[in-house]
Amino acid sequence: MTIIAGPCAVENREQAFAVAETIQRTGGEFFRGGAFKPRTSPYSFAGLGEEGLKILAEVRERFGLRVVTEALDESTVDLVEKYADMIQIGSRNMQNFTLLKRAGRSHLPVLLKRGMAATLEEWLLAAEYVMAEGNGNIVLCERGVRTFSQHARNTLDLAAIPAMRRLSHLPLIVDAAHGTGHNYMVGPLARAGVAAGADGVMIEVHPNPAKALSDGEQTLNLDEYQQLVRQLNAIQELVA
Repeated sequence: MTIIAGPCAVENREQAFAVAETIQRTGGEFFRGGAFKPRTSPYSFAGLGEEGLKILAEVRERFGLRVVTEALDESTVDLVEKYADMIQIGSRNMQNFTLLKRAGRSHLPVLLKRGMAATLEEWLLAAEYVMAEGNGNIVLCERGVRTFSQHARNTLDLAAIPAMRRLSHLPLIVDAAHGTGHNYMVGPLARAGVAAGADGVMIEVHPNPAKALSDGEQTLNLDEYQQLVRQLNAIQELVA
């Protein structure tokens, strides 16, 4: 089981290092953090850009963690390749075919999130755009779909996990943060995802979620994260 954890957005060096130290101490290998953030509101914090990528590169050098971060277009893929270890394609860009083709020409693996209204077939065809350009190193990420539900930000589609097991050989993780939108739901849905057979989970972590500049309401603090890691490891041992 793989855990990809970190803040929704890189805010400063101190924040990133505090989270990275906790991830390293709990046996994690992957650090996620946004330098470019596609936000619903144009007035929301949209990331530090290349300065954020430089902080991520420092995290990799100091803590030995592989860096996962989002690219929004072809030009930001160039920057992500320079500083990171894995290109994230967000849900809003799942069918940005120009971006998918550019990621397909990259030497870095690709984390492809499911679009908020995408069928499994559409999701897999998006992956085909990447593979058709020569890059077969793809990880799928179920991050919830838009439904009529009002109790959660999105509806995390746990049924997609066994369904994709039949449809594809690609590894699959679940994003329990965006899939719920509420930090009290992250733990239960992450545990359910691992129990359902996911290869890993993506979790948002911040030293002080109440002061996070992006998605603090769905973010765990450092103690909550450490407790969840112990639970996920226990579940993985049972279902492995």
